[in-house]
Amino acid sequence: MKNLIYLSLLLALLASCKQATETTSDAKEMVKEVVKKEYPMVMSKIFDNHGSLEKWNSMKAMTYEIVKPDGNEKQMIDLQKRHERIETPNAISGFTGTDYWVNQDTSYKGNVKFYTNLMFYFYAMPFVLADDGINYSATEPLEFEGVSYPGMRISYGSGVGVSPEDEYFIHYDPKTNEMAWLGYTVTFHSGTKSDRISWIRYNDWKNFNGLKLPNTMTWFKSEDGKVTEARNTREFQNVQISETAFPAGTFDMPADGRIVG
Repeated sequence: MKNLIYLSLLLALLASCKQATETTSDAKEMVKEVVKKEYPMVMSKIFDNHGSLEKWNSMKAMTYEIVKPDGNEKQMIDLQKRHERIETPNAISGFTGTDYWVNQDTSYKGNVKFYTNLMFYFYAMPFVLADDGINYSATEPLEFEGVSYPGMRISYGSGVGVSPEDEYFIHYDPKTNEMAWLGYTVTFHSGTKSDRISWIRYNDWKNFNGLKLPNTMTWFKSEDGKVTEARNTREFQNVQISETAFPAGTFDMPADGRIVG
């Protein structure tokens, strides 16, 4: 008789636990639905063309090399936290999430804070244009060589990033929804809005682990608000993007490093 009582109690307890688990799971799904971000239809089509935001958000680590005459520059980025490590033949720098650092090599002449995530942001287009704090609005089409590329203007909420006054302009192929151009302004040093727009052409894409990312990017000259001719091209090699995070300590400042502003 006692065994039957114990068995009944055990079954009741298991049923209760199952119900609680299902309730918790349902609640989590409800929260997901509530916080799910909405994007303009145009942006959603561009994201889908390049592999989907769902696929992008599942990734945790990205590595690539930028080809340079004096030796490639290797960049490693934690895609969830945006921590970064940059290795060049002459120096190593990084961002831990709290501190910007560089090793003690006195040949480093750059601005670590300004450069952190800079090339990554260009390279990870269009997916970084789904970040929090972004505002979307329509902009005039970009005309180039007889083709009209529709676009969206990207601005940021107050206090978002180190340069919230920056603006971006994404233009896409109206037939394929593939990203074609990026316009951007730079306000890091001044802190005020700029009317000067620089332009990058994206027309050399490659598939990496299910995501369409640039193989090369070409900066263009502009005159009187119109894109004119190619200025220079950046090539990327040894690209890796993974659902597996980097090992612990990857972005830590090395023993010979120093924190910079």
